[in-house]
Amino acid sequence: MKSEILLAVLMAAVVGCRGARDEAGKASAREGIGAAPEARVDTADWKAVDQAMGRPGKLQPDGVQKYSMPRSDLKVTARGVAVKPALALGSWVAFRSAGAKTLAMGDLVLTEDEIRPVMMKLEQTGVKATALHNHLLYESPSVMYLHIHGEGDPVKIAQGVRAALSFTGTPPATPSAQPAPLTLDTAGIAAALGYSGLVNGGVYQVNVPRADPVQAHGMEIPSSMGLATVINFQPTGVNKAATTGDFVMTADEVGPVLGALTAAGIGINSLHNHMVDEEPRLFFVHFWGNDDPVKLARGLRAALDRMDVGRPGS
Repeated sequence: MKSEILLAVLMAAVVGCRGARDEAGKASAREGIGAAPEARVDTADWKAVDQAMGRPGKLQPDGVQKYSMPRSDLKVTARGVAVKPALALGSWVAFRSAGAKTLAMGDLVLTEDEIRPVMMKLEQTGVKATALHNHLLYESPSVMYLHIHGEGDPVKIAQGVRAALSFTGTPPATPSAQPAPLTLDTAGIAAALGYSGLVNGGVYQVNVPRADPVQAHGMEIPSSMGLATVINFQPTGVNKAATTGDFVMTADEVGPVLGALTAAGIGINSLHNHMVDEEPRLFFVHFWGNDDPVKLARGLRAALDRMDVGRPGS
């Protein structure tokens, strides 16, 4: 009952956002489509940022430097499934540098006891929280997700994030292990979704970018900074997998996506914001299913068809 009431309240809030501010944001985004692409001048010293983070980052195809901090210290079970870090327990922070400006965004996986000290340390170091909420339901122990934003010196931002993480059980970086074979019909999933993915940490991960550009703080935000729809699959048995992730939607897409997911028997875990001043305004719906993975992929594709997403390979 609590989740149903929360979803109803959130849906009402989404509908309310279809006012003048949202329309202005959409118009701004449309105008940006025909404009000259923003120059990606990467001036940051990523080796210095690596040192400040205490781990190496990985340069993404869209020019973003991204750091992954999987919570392998946590043993979380959700609806009878032992959740792998790559399924839903991966903290991350991503940096984009354009000219003299650097923007950072991230998502930190926290236990309830870690929330207060982490938020206090982030605030002290100039890194702002933009959202705090659940992504899972019926998990034990309970975990929450803190979305963060920083601007300025990337080394100082990295130092602030690392200092905050010292109040958590986040393990230090370890060398990447050779991926084990995945007992999952990834070809069938990719055919049903219309998008292919990669195997990481025992999970098949698919990212689907939006077609329309998103702006925040005078900068275009690339998909790898948390703006791609994420669909993950973790094997749970013979011809069975748990799927979770989040759809990244504009206000007018929320209702149709929720309807498609519900019709496919895929549960809604939460609906909320991750950022506070992006254009167009975006909403994120987190989902859960545990069934035949190809069947789930067909239902997820039906939801993607209600959105303005990029073509495969874009």
